[in-house]
Amino acid sequence: MARRAFYSFHYKPDNWRASQIRNMGVVEGNRPATDNDWETVKKGGDKSIQKWIDGQLNGKSVAIVLIGSNTAGRKWIKYEIKKAWQDDKGVLGVYVHNLKDSDGDQSTKGNNPFDAYKIGETSMSKIVKAYDPPYSTSNYVYDHIKDNLEDWIETAIDIRNKYD
Repeated sequence: MARRAFYSFHYKPDNWRASQIRNMGVVEGNRPATDNDWETVKKGGDKSIQKWIDGQLNGKSVAIVLIGSNTAGRKWIKYEIKKAWQDDKGVLGVYVHNLKDSDGDQSTKGNNPFDAYKIGETSMSKIVKAYDPPYSTSNYVYDHIKDNLEDWIETAIDIRNKYD
């Protein structure tokens, strides 16, 4: 079944890494806002940002949180995770710190953003999977994500369906 994905990520440091994953062609993804579009959305304040995120999540089957060094704890990442779960979307994380950015640099591994939530009495990080490719070479990390993303998405949707 063709899945449509919403990608959640910290824009400034990880947009290059995110574009690599979106362009793999494994799933149909959302088009991120350009810098100019995002500035326009932000000028409308929190309600405008929430409306934009809600619209981007609409019609998607899964939210993929691309976890960089500073993703966890960011206000809008937190909103996207919470909203996706509430809207019965599959949710998963993929650590992207070992993918190179546009300057050819890797970053440090960030914290798990799902640690901030509970589903019932259980930490969301014990329910939602966050995949950390077992390689330090960017090309191997890329290949690992490309080879597994489709299965990870199906697993995320199966997990979410257990909590209806």
